[in-house]
Amino acid sequence: MDYVRSDKRITSAKIVVAGGFGAGKTTFVGAVSEINPLRTEALMTTAAVGVDRTEAVPGKFSTTVAMDFGRLTLADDLVLYVFGTPGQHRFWFMWDDLVCGAVAAIVLVDTRRLADCFAPIDFFESRGLPFLVAINQFQDTHQHAPDQVREALKIPAAVQIITCDARSPDSTKQTLIAAAEHALAELHAPQQRKA
Repeated sequence: MDYVRSDKRITSAKIVVAGGFGAGKTTFVGAVSEINPLRTEALMTTAAVGVDRTEAVPGKFSTTVAMDFGRLTLADDLVLYVFGTPGQHRFWFMWDDLVCGAVAAIVLVDTRRLADCFAPIDFFESRGLPFLVAINQFQDTHQHAPDQVREALKIPAAVQIITCDARSPDSTKQTLIAAAEHALAELHAPQQRKA
């Protein structure tokens, strides 16, 4: 989307961050956003017992129920809008609306729960949305190399896998830049194949 501000054309792009419950999506959006991020977190109650799988993330008492939203200005003429999806399965029905208009996506991976990544990967593949996989470097956990994660998730070679720290503004910014560059490369790929 383009719009004009002060005699200057501004280009904006939407990038979606998805992943399993507790993978770090809210933290990612909050770390990179230059504005106070919009968060739709709610406290988990006893009604979630038996519905939400929380055993893998002890000490987590809230969950995103709609989305997270942040903004990052990369240049005078380029603004990224970052949307974080809810991770709980019961809120996945919102993903179709959240990805509408997105140019790229990031699947945020917690290597302690790799199985949680299959659904977001399948979702973006089925919609033809360019995405990359970002391995969140959680503190005090065994770190896995991108090649190990690629093999475990059976991710095609064309999909970029990087590491990031969802708490770091610089790391999250670099991850968003990589996703935007990947989207641009995918956009130009059909033209290059025709040439």
